[in-house]
Amino acid sequence: MPNLAPPTSGLTSAEAAARLKADGYNELPAPARRNLLRILFDVVRQPMFALLLAGGVVYLLLGDRLEAILLLVFATFSVTITWVQENRSERVLETLRSLASPRAQVMRDGKRVFIAGRDVVREDVLFLSEGDRVAADATLVSAHDLLVDESLLTGESVAVHKNARAPASVVHAPGGEGSPFVFAGTLVVRGSGLARVHATGLSSEMGKIGRSLQTIETEQPHVQSQIRWLVRDFAIFGAAAGGLTVVLFGLLRGSWLEAVLFGIAIGMSLLPEEFPLVTTVFMAMGAWRISRAQVLTRRTSAIETLGATTVLCTDKTGTLTENRMTVVSISDHDIAWRREGGTPLPAGALATLEAALLASPREASDPIDLAVHAMADVGGVAKRDAPPVRAYGLRPDLLAMANVYDEPAGRACFAKGAFEAIAALCRLPPQRQAGIAAQVDALARDGIRVLGVARAESFPAGADLPETLRGFAFRYVGLIGFSDPLRVEVPAAVAECRTAGVRVLMVTGDYPETARAIARQAGIGGELLTGNELEGMSDAALAGALRRVGVLARIRPEQKLRIVQCLKADGEVVAMTGDGVNDAPAIKAAHIGVAMGGRGTDVAREASSIVLLDGDFGSLVKTIRLGRRIYDNLRKAMEYIVAVHIPIAGLALIPLFLGLPLIFTPIHIAFLEMVIDPACSIVLEAEAEEADVMRRPPRDPRSPLLPRRRFAWALLQGATALAILAGLLIATARAGFPAGDVRAVVFVSLILVNLGLILVNRSFDSSPFRALMKPNAALRVLLAGVALVLAAAIFWPPARTLFRFGTLHWDDLAVCLAAGAVSLCALEAIKGRWFRA
Repeated sequence: MPNLAPPTSGLTSAEAAARLKADGYNELPAPARRNLLRILFDVVRQPMFALLLAGGVVYLLLGDRLEAILLLVFATFSVTITWVQENRSERVLETLRSLASPRAQVMRDGKRVFIAGRDVVREDVLFLSEGDRVAADATLVSAHDLLVDESLLTGESVAVHKNARAPASVVHAPGGEGSPFVFAGTLVVRGSGLARVHATGLSSEMGKIGRSLQTIETEQPHVQSQIRWLVRDFAIFGAAAGGLTVVLFGLLRGSWLEAVLFGIAIGMSLLPEEFPLVTTVFMAMGAWRISRAQVLTRRTSAIETLGATTVLCTDKTGTLTENRMTVVSISDHDIAWRREGGTPLPAGALATLEAALLASPREASDPIDLAVHAMADVGGVAKRDAPPVRAYGLRPDLLAMANVYDEPAGRACFAKGAFEAIAALCRLPPQRQAGIAAQVDALARDGIRVLGVARAESFPAGADLPETLRGFAFRYVGLIGFSDPLRVEVPAAVAECRTAGVRVLMVTGDYPETARAIARQAGIGGELLTGNELEGMSDAALAGALRRVGVLARIRPEQKLRIVQCLKADGEVVAMTGDGVNDAPAIKAAHIGVAMGGRGTDVAREASSIVLLDGDFGSLVKTIRLGRRIYDNLRKAMEYIVAVHIPIAGLALIPLFLGLPLIFTPIHIAFLEMVIDPACSIVLEAEAEEADVMRRPPRDPRSPLLPRRRFAWALLQGATALAILAGLLIATARAGFPAGDVRAVVFVSLILVNLGLILVNRSFDSSPFRALMKPNAALRVLLAGVALVLAAAIFWPPARTLFRFGTLHWDDLAVCLAAGAVSLCALEAIKGRWFRA
């Protein structure tokens, strides 16, 4: 950023806190967020709660007050569990919303700090730079080549220039060319500025017209659409089965009130209430788990797409490297200095270093500029007191920046940038350019990033300056090289991607040889393609080249979009990183757009699906691993839900058709739900990743959540469990067991079989015995709770009466344990063959 000295030290923290308390947060009314009462209201509207209440009413009509009270207790418990889980998810999402809040750079207590945009207050001093969303309505104090897109407020697509020295008569409204005012929600397209806030929140122009800043639509996750039809189909089947049961029971057994009670039990046994609950919890908790890896999930659709990623396009600086630049080389016509073994900086290199310093912002924030300032301090190069009279920023068509200073002999312009840009500005003859290019190549092969430095002195003081740097007569000064070490964890992360079937493409604006050297260190293979070569290719030729390429160098931001489109057209699932304004189209077009949290612009973050808070490539790979784990566990939960409802529904219907003692009443189903809900939404969500999670190829993004083979496996689990339990039911009934004893034996066996289903579904390939060694605190709590309640239902007479159980003897319990063990072993044997087939 050019010199932008704030007029004051800004507000103090105490002053800002007082203004925030007086004016409120700098934000518009948000969409209604669910508070605790709203969550509770949504929960009690669920069909399961209605069925529990209806069952309680029927029990009262039958005169069974104790059963009615117990059912209402179960209803309350069910509501509480769901409420706690939903509230937990809502709190996680609220935390993530606050992380996603646009940032603002302000002066507080005399220091430049980043704060959330909602914490900006009146009289704050705002620093504006390219890519920023303006946080509040403000008046410019100073500006350098400041161009602002105000289309969000005006509808005009053409950005307008801003002028801090505009007369006071300028209309205080958006859309003014040369106006000194900037407005909340508008985008800095180019340049930089310093502004003092005069309106926030509802007092801003954005607030007055009641507009939202959500310009990018949220994509509906694929999982949600699949869950919708699963819920629909299960609900239709459950309602039909419940209604048919009421009719058959009433006709066959003559008691219509009991028929209604039994129909409620059937409806509860088939109601797919767990599906939406599981989806909500998994997506919220998945976003939270990913945030712990320093990655913010802005769109839930990214969570399910992560595991399907086939190509990961990453930039170099700050993602693969540490973004910690150090000057390691300075050369000119006569000097070629390398920072090796503590070699001191020769006096002859000071002219090049001074020119690079004068071409840099006075208040450095970019790593390259910081490195130049640090080296100038080491070399004793003095900084000028007077600020530049004009600053020229980087442009897509000219990768160079410059500052113009007043000097005794006239105005001098100092520029630094990509060697090709500096060579063009200096109009170097081909032979001279080729000789310097050989120096650049030699440095780049060592992974050194090289910038050219130039100087122009052809303008007298007070003369009008050209609009672009091409209007100056530059002379070449020298080269300055920077080292940015590779992050330590990058080679292992790249190797992990390769094992997982994810191809890594380095897409950088850096010099080809430098990019090739860093790619070699990182372990990224493949050919190299430059932006100029890409420009001359057809889409078909580019798609073919991208299958072979590993490094794309000297890529301009607008070319990233074409790369993404060609990869997508070739059937790849693409993740693309970026941080600049011009990166936004490519980020938005990718299946997973990845923005940088620290150095990235607000517009890039708005276009993204996820944000790397630390900009680390290793975090991105961890996110892919977590995405695969989350999807795996979601699939396990869905398989478990389908499987567990089959024996429940079967045991509810079989006695009706065979004239056997009825097993279930709504109380039994409610108790089962107390086991099923936390098992599918908490226990399986917390499961550790599979051992081969990063050794298998990416998942087909078009594949259903439960493919036919997996759905068949879920049905097979349920059918196996039902066969064992139905055999036990028929055997005990035919053996002359009393109805209470039959019910107790079958129900306890069902609980044990259910626990076996949880263990079987913890892992796709490992046995439940190995799975038991994997830590899962939620599972231990669930098992302890089930054991406690089940023991009370079996051995405590009042509870036994409520559940209509007979007295279980130790041999009966042995039969129950045997049924659970047989079910577990049978399913494990089938699973081993099923997944090896």
